[in-house]
Amino acid sequence: MIPRAHAWSILTEFTKSDSLRKHARAVEASMRAYAAKYGEDPDTWGAAGMLHDFDYEMHPRGPQHPVKGAEILLARGVPQRIVYAVLAHADYAGMPRLSLLDRALYACDELSGFVHAVALVRPGRVITGLEPPSVRKKLKDKAFARTVNREDVYRGATELGVDLDAHIAFIIGALTPVAPDIGLAQA
Repeated sequence: MIPRAHAWSILTEFTKSDSLRKHARAVEASMRAYAAKYGEDPDTWGAAGMLHDFDYEMHPRGPQHPVKGAEILLARGVPQRIVYAVLAHADYAGMPRLSLLDRALYACDELSGFVHAVALVRPGRVITGLEPPSVRKKLKDKAFARTVNREDVYRGATELGVDLDAHIAFIIGALTPVAPDIGLAQA
């Protein structure tokens, strides 16, 4: 286990961008919610979500991201299980997603970012009331949030073994309580 404060200190040491910190916080919230659903440790799963892109500013391209970041995490005492999930969230790192933690991080990464982007363009930047059909409609719009890999979104739900609409609804529910922390309004 890694204390949240330790994970946050690593994140903030290497990630200065407010938008990347908000993304980390969103993925952390999604991972904590899935940990609760699956009876797993929310601190471990939350740390994986928080740290998955901590090295992105330093290494914005693969394979340096996340491979070089994994070396830093291990040196900072982050448990191997979390480091492996961070590596496995990037297809090009060549690490198969073996555990439920690995699959959940992959499933939560792109979709958490996408749901966040959809909420940001809603009137009032409100996440409350956002529905899966609205998110699906935006997924079809290739010009919207074009850096989000749609195939990763679909593959993530499949690998996690969840229906995409249910996964979208779950992520919306996970992000709602942390909405003010990630630049969104709740209602």
